[in-house]
Amino acid sequence: QVQLVESGGGLVQAGGSLRLSCVPSGSIVSFNVVGWQRQAPGKQRELVATITYVGSTNYAVSVKGRFTISRDNFKNTVYLQMNSLKSEDTAVYYCYAIMGSKTSWGQGTQVTVSS
Repeated sequence: QVQLVESGGGLVQAGGSLRLSCVPSGSIVSFNVVGWQRQAPGKQRELVATITYVGSTNYAVSVKGRFTISRDNFKNTVYLQMNSLKSEDTAVYYCYAIMGSKTSWGQGTQVTVSS
């Protein structure tokens, strides 16, 4: 069972920045895809960003140009750099990793953006 540990969430003012980190229990290069999803109160979970094992990235339209997903293989960590944060970015952010047909999830980290 793969475990994913997220960190970096918190409270920030609108326009500010946060960087989320996700560290899996296995080697990060063994996953086909690592990504972030978020869930705001009363809303469905939605895709934020993904990065493949070859480094290809994909973003939700709502965060493109503001968020950057990256991977540091030496630190075995995936990052989500979030800039120009808006109140609508407030949500619990979940890291997930796909290996073959299996998807593993982190416990989530709260991001709150005050306007």
